[in-house]
Amino acid sequence: MMRIATWNVNSVNARLPLLLRWLEEERPDVACLQELKCVDEKFPREPVEALGYNVLVHGQKSYNGVAILSKHPLEEARRGLPGGGDADTHSRYLEAIVEAPTPVRVASIYLPNGNPIGTEKFDYKLSWMARLHAHATDLLQLEEATVLAGDFNVIPTPLDCDKPASWKDDALYQPQSRAAHRALTNLGYTDAHLAVGAEPHAYTFWDYFRSSFERDHGIRIDHALLSPQAADRLEGSEVQREPRGWEKPSDHTPLMVTLAG
Repeated sequence: MMRIATWNVNSVNARLPLLLRWLEEERPDVACLQELKCVDEKFPREPVEALGYNVLVHGQKSYNGVAILSKHPLEEARRGLPGGGDADTHSRYLEAIVEAPTPVRVASIYLPNGNPIGTEKFDYKLSWMARLHAHATDLLQLEEATVLAGDFNVIPTPLDCDKPASWKDDALYQPQSRAAHRALTNLGYTDAHLAVGAEPHAYTFWDYFRSSFERDHGIRIDHALLSPQAADRLEGSEVQREPRGWEKPSDHTPLMVTLAG
């Protein structure tokens, strides 16, 4: 069995006590983290490694940043998506081979937010998703167990938000964003949450304002997309709400996927 989690920690150093508590309590085999908001050298490697994790980091000062933690040896496969050129300096994609008895290719993804719509930020979101689609297509040709996990900043359907009307002008819920996300699943990737028959409105993000968490005004934007080889091993998917209720939490909460083998 392999448990693979994804969590947008919203500043890894600000949330370090929560991250360490969660790692100690849940002991995931692999954890994909997003929005580190620190350069590689400032990642709290020592306390994380003390819990038995190997660490790969693709950081950026004050913004973005992704990491992969693993109880098994890690071999870095790629940092950054292909096709961006020198102009794309955002640290949003990190891919590695988890060298477990049954290896898994894992990517930690922090997709652009894209707001406000009608600006270059939304154009960047869509172009980034097109690059992800192209790379995800190439990964399928490897015929490996692959997990694309992270904060996709996309609300796939009306069932994935508490109040769809309130998101109609947001980049996360635009028809283009949703279509680009759907195109990934149409390639042959499986949304782990949906595949296990999870109930709708299993949110992974609640805004800090207007008592959103207490009122359960959330959205599901953190996803784990599985290649056919990984989907064949899927045993479970769980949104872990508890960390969102801890003191000084991230506005996201972890998603945990369990694979056989």
